[in-house]
Amino acid sequence: MYGRYTQELGVYAKEEAARLRDGGGLRRNASVRGRTADVLEYQKDPCAKCQLCASRCQKFLILRVGEDWIFLILLGLLMALVSWVMDYAIAFCQEAQKWMYAGLDSNLLLQYLAWVTYPVVLITFSAGFTQILAPQAVGSGIPEMKTILRGVVLKEYLTFKTFVAKVIGLTCALGSGMPLGKEGPFVHVASLCAALLSKFMAALFGGIFMDTFCFCIRHEEEELCSA
Repeated sequence: MYGRYTQELGVYAKEEAARLRDGGGLRRNASVRGRTADVLEYQKDPCAKCQLCASRCQKFLILRVGEDWIFLILLGLLMALVSWVMDYAIAFCQEAQKWMYAGLDSNLLLQYLAWVTYPVVLITFSAGFTQILAPQAVGSGIPEMKTILRGVVLKEYLTFKTFVAKVIGLTCALGSGMPLGKEGPFVHVASLCAALLSKFMAALFGGIFMDTFCFCIRHEEEELCSA
């Protein structure tokens, strides 16, 4: 980029056009050979019709929609599902506290103990479960995500274990009635969902997701070897 030009721009443009033409011909030949192989496979095994249709539908879907759009659609649906489940569980925990309080209306002392003990138990369980299962899920996770976006790889911050600890711990903490918001921790939850979904997309489509996944695996192996 910062070196000197070694040839004229017109000569370079002609060579580049010839290279692209040759590459297009090779791609067309490969496509024809691929279609011929599919037809031969179908003739050998009539049950391969479903597999052939599924392969063509997958290629058409990737060509027309694109891998990125499919990833974003699935990520939006997944995050909506996670948010709905958490809201339902939080509302259930808060309603359970009211039911317990109303069921002990005959004894004022038991009402007080139930009203105080219930959130303490939920908060203690949230803190202990998160600390035992995945200490990386402690806190909002926004500073850690900023660090990851700066290029620093943090170990086990984007794993399924951290996702489970984050969701269950956050649900119990909010279900206890603490005046907290889930918007901050949901940044980390969304990043966890994106990282886990990218692994699924790598196995399904390959492409850029497979490159990213392989890069992460190599980096984790290097970190483990250096440790």
